[in-house]
Amino acid sequence: MAKFYSELTPALQAFIQKQQIFFTASAPPQGRVNLSPKGMNTFRCLGKNEVAYLDLTGSGNETSAHVAENGRLTIMFCSFAGNPLILRLYGQGAVIRPCDRTWSDKIKSFDALPGTRQIVVLHIESVQTSCGFGVPLYEYQGDRDQLIQWATQKGEEGLRDYQAQKNQVSIDGYPTGLMAEG
Repeated sequence: MAKFYSELTPALQAFIQKQQIFFTASAPPQGRVNLSPKGMNTFRCLGKNEVAYLDLTGSGNETSAHVAENGRLTIMFCSFAGNPLILRLYGQGAVIRPCDRTWSDKIKSFDALPGTRQIVVLHIESVQTSCGFGVPLYEYQGDRDQLIQWATQKGEEGLRDYQAQKNQVSIDGYPTGLMAEG
């Protein structure tokens, strides 16, 4: 049965730290719902009501556009090994870019990765657990290295050009603010 919490307990934070994949969900008032898998050890618990993930350059920038438009963000974890559990974090998101004054403080929580684009922070309003009995068992084999190789080959200037061409607006036309000055 589902259970709600007002904050992340130590046990839930420990569960998060063991997970290799998480999912983000966001949506504009009109347009597509975005559901995106993330991994590569980019997620951090920053407190009982604050989490963040290092967002790497990709083909789109939907979460950033949706968070800029309305702030709504949900992050979900599923246990694919061991005891079953689904954990959802609901709240208001914020995007921190390298030009923002809080960047230098927040980036300290993460390992340096090629292609780093921004940090997405979730200010948690509600936490929900549910059974996860229907989630299949999977074995983690490792992270893929294609994104890191791609970003390394692009280099800093190539990544900026790519972001300017591909990451400025969502697929529904909402601005991401990626190249905005802090």
